[in-house]
Amino acid sequence: MSRNDVNGKVVLIAGGGKNLGALLSKDFAAKGAKLAIHYNSESSKAESEKTLAEVKAMGAEAFLFQADLTKVANIAKLFDETIAKFGGVDIAINTVGMVLKKPFTETTEAEYDVMFGVNSKSAYFFLQEAGKKINDNGKICTIVTSLLAAYTGLYSTYAGAKAPVEHFTRAASKEFGARGISVTAVAPGPMDTPFFYGQESDDAVAYHKSASALGGLTDIKDIAPLVEFLVTEGWWITGQTIFANGGYTTR
Repeated sequence: MSRNDVNGKVVLIAGGGKNLGALLSKDFAAKGAKLAIHYNSESSKAESEKTLAEVKAMGAEAFLFQADLTKVANIAKLFDETIAKFGGVDIAINTVGMVLKKPFTETTEAEYDVMFGVNSKSAYFFLQEAGKKINDNGKICTIVTSLLAAYTGLYSTYAGAKAPVEHFTRAASKEFGARGISVTAVAPGPMDTPFFYGQESDDAVAYHKSASALGGLTDIKDIAPLVEFLVTEGWWITGQTIFANGGYTTR
């Protein structure tokens, strides 16, 4: 089977039940992949079940896995259950994230711990588990944020907690490369999903829409093909964070 052909391959997607993760789940299902679709909590259960029904209607083998991935044991269980059901994991994609927009001087210790647990700790141990258990020549991709290239306040814990994932990606790619495994990160701009709107005022939304050179918010339909490319034809790209934001930020 070629690196570019995902038919029959096993794709594990953390946060695969809604938004970008759901679109990826459906795209891979349409190409014949087998899917492990993770979701975090009861609040995303209904949407994740809808995604599962849609991919099964395409003929894909798939199952749902609910867990809090800030608990490392749950990440291990996600990989182990996928391997038990399908015999292995070929592609592992982590779309999990949590955003907080708050002044630096008002952020609590509890908020800091939650943000770094979701955005940094879970990403680290997802990469670790993938490195232990993904098949040779497997592919790993993590979603980060274009705020990593922004000069802005109010997102100290969100961008700050995503920032280490860039180095996690470099380190993992270096360590896993001998097995033919590529490791990448994708940094979208503000995406037109419910994930974005929860903490933004109307004025802030208007600003974010106007800030990109190409105009408007990032559409998940423009990010999914990039992720899919990186874990197939684009496998030679490794250790990199790719900024895909219509010119919202750059380095």
